[in-house]
Amino acid sequence: MTERRPFPWHVAVFLAPAVIVYTAVMIVPLFGTLQLSLFRVVEDVQKFVGLDNFRTLFGDPRWSASFWNALGNNFWFFLIHMIVQNPIGILLAALLSAPRLRFAAFYRSAIFVPTVLSFVVVGFVWKLILSPVWGIAPSMLDAVGLKSLFQPWLGKEGTALTTLALISVWQFVGIPMMLIYAALISIPEEVLEAADMDGITGWSQFWKIKLPMILPSIGIISILTFVGNFNAFDLIYVSQGALAGPNFATDILGTFLYRTFFGFQLQLGDPHMGAAIATAMFAIILVGVSAYLFGIQRRLRRYQ
Repeated sequence: MTERRPFPWHVAVFLAPAVIVYTAVMIVPLFGTLQLSLFRVVEDVQKFVGLDNFRTLFGDPRWSASFWNALGNNFWFFLIHMIVQNPIGILLAALLSAPRLRFAAFYRSAIFVPTVLSFVVVGFVWKLILSPVWGIAPSMLDAVGLKSLFQPWLGKEGTALTTLALISVWQFVGIPMMLIYAALISIPEEVLEAADMDGITGWSQFWKIKLPMILPSIGIISILTFVGNFNAFDLIYVSQGALAGPNFATDILGTFLYRTFFGFQLQLGDPHMGAAIATAMFAIILVGVSAYLFGIQRRLRRYQ
């Protein structure tokens, strides 16, 4: 008869503080938001309305136009990070992992420094740089004979969102760079030596040997990019304000949620509709993460 193992109480004791804090900060507010989205104030009385707030959000033209505009902008904001930030991060990691590169530690630190800067500092500084009145961008372009290319990028509807996305790329490209760098230097030396013996060197070695081995890390970076961009708010708010100008061209779900929940200028806040928007954001992120975990992640494991 096998002896029963004692319950590992020490594990529960060590996990308890983190579980309590996470529950208080994340789980309880999440369920509170879900509950709030199912109610509405009618004649100063809070009444249960089920999914009516979501029907209003998706079907009422006064709400749906703003929601779909913010959602579309959010997808574009995310797409810019996927096609610009992550490939540049992978390229930088590949360059910095080269064994013969001098001052690699300095380059890594310099590229990573913007990620620790405040959104307020980044947004304010870039508004100063790109300002057509007192910014240094026109004079810098003029110095290389390209002043004719300068435009008020943050003030035009067609370029404001893309400009802010590229500013965000500049700030956070260090994160995928460091994650991919860590994955590259963890590749066993025996694999690389075998590739060298087979004549696979340089960029050919990266594409044929290293890249397939770091695909799981690239997948993690992609899903972190997705979650981070659909939770974005700070940079847009600091640079363009709660109205996400010009003419809501930079409005994303985070700024739309802020205006709806707390109100802004002459618009009164509506916590119940704000909770409905927050719930919709949660559902979008949940679907995206689930698609990655049950779709892409399984294929990556089979590939490995």
